Amino acid sequence: MGKKSTNEMSFLDHLEDLRWHLIRITVAVLVCATVAFIFSGFIFEHIIFAPKRMDFPTYKWLCQASQFLGINDTTFCATEFPFKIQSRQMAGQFSADIWTSIYSGFVIAFPYVIYQFWSFISPGLHINERRHSRGFIIITSFLFFVGVLFGYYVVSPLSINFLANYSVSIEVSNEFDLSSWVSTIRSSCLASGFVFELPIIIYFLTKIGLVTPQIMKKYRKFALVLVLILSAIITPPDLASQIIVAIPILILYQVSIYISKVVIRNQNKKQKAHV
Repeated sequence: MGKKSTNEMSFLDHLEDLRWHLIRITVAVLVCATVAFIFSGFIFEHIIFAPKRMDFPTYKWLCQASQFLGINDTTFCATEFPFKIQSRQMAGQFSADIWTSIYSGFVIAFPYVIYQFWSFISPGLHINERRHSRGFIIITSFLFFVGVLFGYYVVSPLSINFLANYSVSIEVSNEFDLSSWVSTIRSSCLASGFVFELPIIIYFLTKIGLVTPQIMKKYRKFALVLVLILSAIITPPDLASQIIVAIPILILYQVSIYISKVVIRNQNKKQKAHV
């Protein structure tokens, strides 16, 4: 039997359809997580622990920028960080390896996750809406990966540099737990990845009538405050880091206003065409 059309499907049919999409997503993430677990040595050595070394690209760029501005006494130009990473729990390293593999699997499988999500909601859209949204998976995945890279190369090193060099007394030495280190890298990357999905979120909110360009412009000042608060949450509490993180978010907000305008304009054209 062929698959029922959206109009013929009952609520239970929709739940059954959703269940199979979730099963496919879970299997894809687990497969990618297994691959990540096999290459976990490479992931930890060249990705997770890379921001711990001063030859990390971000530190080099910031060191050069500081020297260009005449700031020679900066932690970005140090030879090494004054801390060690330790595992204080019996299963600490194993747990870190497993969870890192799972989150890595999710990041790797993200385009397929979005594809499954889109496959579930697209039957409820009009033919024209499906045609105009063919690039949804590509654009969503692109924004997510750009956000993850931004979190890895900007948010993570700024946070690590600040927190690693912060000291209340010379009597206290920094010995970070492995789980705390991995959590810092993971949260920075995933939070930035989801923040960069703002244009996609605004697109759908505009489609269903909850957001308009006028509303976004009216509350731009409040959005600026929220962006600064968000920047303060995901970055260390120094002004320079917050500004560096806030700039791309503000650009995304402005792009979202333009996207909202395009959606409204297309909707108005359709209404005029049917009159």
